[in-house]
This record gives sequence, C-alpha cells and structure tokens, in this order.
Amino acid sequence: GGGGGGGMPGGIGNLFGPQMMAQIAMDPKLREYMKDEDFMAKLGQLQRDPNSLPSMLGDPRIMEVFQAILGAQGMSVRTPEEMERDMEKKEAASAASASRPQAPKEEAKKAAPEPEPTEEEEDLSDLDPEERKKREDAKAALAAKARGNDLFKSKKFDEALAAYDEAIELNPTCMTFHSNKAAVYFNTKRYDECVASCERAVEVGKENRAPFEDRAKALTRAAKACQKKKDLASAIEFCKRAQLEHFDKSTERLLKNMELEKKKADTLAYQDPAKAEEAKQRGNAHFRNKEWAEAVKAYEEAVKRAPNDAPIRNNLSAALCKIMDFNGAKTNIDRALEIDPKYVKAWARKGDIHVVMKENHKALDAYKMGLDLDPDNATCREGLRKVNQMINAGASSMTEEERKERAEHAMADPEIQAILSDPVVQQVLRDFGENPQAAQRAMMDPGMRAKIEKLIASGIVQAG
Repeated sequence: GGGGGGGMPGGIGNLFGPQMMAQIAMDPKLREYMKDEDFMAKLGQLQRDPNSLPSMLGDPRIMEVFQAILGAQGMSVRTPEEMERDMEKKEAASAASASRPQAPKEEAKKAAPEPEPTEEEEDLSDLDPEERKKREDAKAALAAKARGNDLFKSKKFDEALAAYDEAIELNPTCMTFHSNKAAVYFNTKRYDECVASCERAVEVGKENRAPFEDRAKALTRAAKACQKKKDLASAIEFCKRAQLEHFDKSTERLLKNMELEKKKADTLAYQDPAKAEEAKQRGNAHFRNKEWAEAVKAYEEAVKRAPNDAPIRNNLSAALCKIMDFNGAKTNIDRALEIDPKYVKAWARKGDIHVVMKENHKALDAYKMGLDLDPDNATCREGLRKVNQMINAGASSMTEEERKERAEHAMADPEIQAILSDPVVQQVLRDFGENPQAAQRAMMDPGMRAKIEKLIASGIVQAG
C-alpha cells in the first residue's frame, strides 16, 4: 500500500503519534472500534508508517479517525463543493468591502455643511419669508456646529459648548447638536451633564423623527457616562434602550461587559465575614436538627458572604450530600481544596463523595492525599480500608448489568481514558490473559502497578 504515499505532506506523520490512541479512546463512537483486532492492526500500521494512510481510507472507520484527528488540530477534510462555497463567500466578502469605503464619504458629506448652500441659495428666492428664514437658520446652525467641532478638536471646550448652544438656538429640531454637547461633557468628565444632554438629544430626535441609529448612539454614550460614574445599573438600562432603538454588536458587547462588571461588583459588595459566620452558625444548628434543606440555604448564604472560606464550603458540601446533590457537593469540596489544599477534612469528604458516586479510584486518591498530610487521620484511614474492601469484594457481588454500568461511568473519566490509551497498558492487559508471567513482571514497575490498580478500582478491569 506504499504506492500512494509519496504525496503525503511532511507533517502528516505527527497526527498519528501517541496522542492518537488517547483521542480515539475519548470518542464514544471511535472507542467501540478498538474492540476489533483488524482496526487496531491498521492503527499500528499507521503509527509505524503514516504514508500507508491513502491505502486505508477505503475503511470508513479509518476515515472517521483521520477526520477526528484533523478536527482536533483545527483542520478538516474538505470536499471540492465546500471549497467552492468558501470561494463564493470570499468573493462576496470582497465585493462588500469594495463597496464599503463609500460609507465614510457619505458621513463626511453629512458632517460638512459646505456643499449644501449652493442648492439652498438657488431655491431661497422662491420661498416665503418664514420658510426662507428657517433655511437660513438651518444653514447657520450647521456653520456653528462646524465651528464647534474645530474648537472641540483644539480642546477649547467652553467655546465649543457655546457654538453648539448657538446651533441649537438656530435649529432646535436637530438632535445632533445636543449629542455634540454630550461629547464635550464626556471628554471633560462632566458625566451628569453628559447624560442629561444625551437624554435631551433622544427627546429631540423622537420629536423630529431622527434616525434610530442616531438615537441609539446618544443612549450608548449615556451608558458609557454612567459606567464612568460607577452607576452600572443605569448604564445597563441605557444600553438596553439603545439596543431597542437600533441593534449594534459593539453595544451588545458593551452591555455584556457591564453586566459582568456589575455582577462582580455586587458579589464583592455583598461579602461580609461577620455575616458569613452568622449564616454558618445558623447552618450548623439546622444540620444538628437534621433540617437539611434549611442547612443548605444557610450555608449557601454564608458562601456568598465569604466565598473563599474553605470550612464553610466543606459544611455546604456535607449538607448537599444529605439532600443527595452529590455533584453540587463535589463542586464545593473541590473549591474548598483549591482554597486550602492542605485541608485534610476536605480530602476525607471528597473521598466519601467519590465512594457514593461509584468512583472508587478517585476515592482512593482523595483518602491517600489526606493521609499524606495527616497519617493518623481516622476518617481517611477508615475510608481507605472500606474502599479497598469494596474493590476486593464488590465485583463478585455485582450483577453483570451493574458491572457494565460502573465501567461505562469510569470510561467517561479523562484520567481513565488516558490510561487505557497507553499502548504499554494495553499490552499488559493482553498479557494478563495470554502471558501472565510478562504481566506480573510489568506489575513490578510502581508506575504501571498504580495504573492497573486504578483500572481495577474504577471497575474497568476485574481483579483475579
């Protein structure tokens, strides 16, 4: 099968390294194929000679493996049709970008009042005096705005405000001049006045049917001013109002960031060690009275008041176990150990939780960690003894269905998947059936012994 191999890309061999078996073992569908000797032989051939891949792609299973590995590397096998669609998308994008540069020119025309007077001057003679004055005032307002813009760029902010006020007086129906004032206030950190000008801009805009986009921009500026004032609740409301006027992706990002910022600020403001201790004591009282739900509620309040207190997390974990919420209990005990890795009580609790979750291999690790820190800890010693007893006696007392369920649960554990994908471990497991003496020699290596014991503890491998 080497004839088609000459054209293989140079780096393709890297795809079939030791990590390939791990990826296959972690994929529920591909893992089933590992039971087939022919499939495993082909994988071995691929690892020895990646150039043999083209001759194997006729096997749909090998194709699936290849695609999965490429996917993990951020690559993919693409059909000509997919490539053609990509080309069409690129052409459409380039056409769109070619037309896009026109937009700034359009905006420049709107911003600059110079080109308009010639048309207005031609029409003024035909208008009645009132309409003529309105046109002249509108033109003068634009001139005042342009003057204000120049003053703003020169950082002459008070003069710029005066120019924008003049524009408003000449043409009270244009919201843009109020938005210009808001920009001055924002840049001079006069945030209350900025918000007021933005709100006035929106009012004028609504009364005179200004574009939704302009109204949204004014509301977004008000949101940013409120954010600067640390008034995040108002900032979020302004952002939401802006999105109702005209949806904008950057405003949506701003909104999400503000909501996150507010959540963090609220969480921080809520923390209070004294109130945490009060809630903890309430939880302890409920726990003693076997009022589990009330204990959970009190401990959760204590956690909010003191999120980095490991003993409170440990207590909450114990209460969650009582209401059978073992996932919640595990999350909190893991957090307690992140806060304090030397907290022996938490290691013991973690071991107990893993036992209930039928994860004996993880329970062993937890109890051993506790005993490393405190060799005389009675809870960890008793836990370790019970788990070993369960491992030795449990398999024989289980039904076939229970054994299968336990093994499937263990297979979902990335650590177990990694052990099973190790070619040396695979060989040792085969040797137990075919060459027991070789298996016994392998078990003399402490690292290999630990891996096999973990597989036995998890229920993947049956002892004896």
